[in-house]
Amino acid sequence: MLQTVDQVAEKLTISKASVWRYAARDPEFPKPIKLSPGCSRWRADEVDAWLETRERASA
Repeated sequence: MLQTVDQVAEKLTISKASVWRYAARDPEFPKPIKLSPGCSRWRADEVDAWLETRERASA
């Protein structure tokens, strides 16, 4: 399933700008899939896996 930047931001409880910052600066963060100019999506399973590794690292 593909998610919009709004959905990813909501899932991670961060702003949309922060999602884009993570995508640009964090090599571990899932990269967006470019569907067309101005239309990017993230794979939900990749975002979930990234979030899980962060949660384990902070525990």
